[in-house]
Amino acid sequence: RERERKTQRQRQTDRQTMQTMPGGLGELKAATCEIQNMIQSVKTDVEKKLNEKFPIYHAINYRSLVVAGTNYFVKVVVGDGDDYIHLRVFVPLPCAGGKPQFDNYQTGKKLFDGIKYF
Repeated sequence: RERERKTQRQRQTDRQTMQTMPGGLGELKAATCEIQNMIQSVKTDVEKKLNEKFPIYHAINYRSLVVAGTNYFVKVVVGDGDDYIHLRVFVPLPCAGGKPQFDNYQTGKKLFDGIKYF
């Protein structure tokens, strides 16, 4: 029983390490005001790239990847019903300055589609 608890604690520690370690895509988290503000700051670039206007543009959840800054992979609802896109937005390190940058996207997504690296 003690061994089982140690193994369980080790798995939890390993999972936490992987989520904060550079190169590891973090766990799925609910979108926050900060994430909404970030995607809002790149909305014009997204609309230009997709040649579309989004009257609805709301972050649902996200995953992040630490690099020389942070890549955010965000699920965004963009229409009535079940219309979603996934965005990748890069935020440079604070010491590097700069604003969030729209990097990539995936269209044709649904609510329960997982967010994976792209």
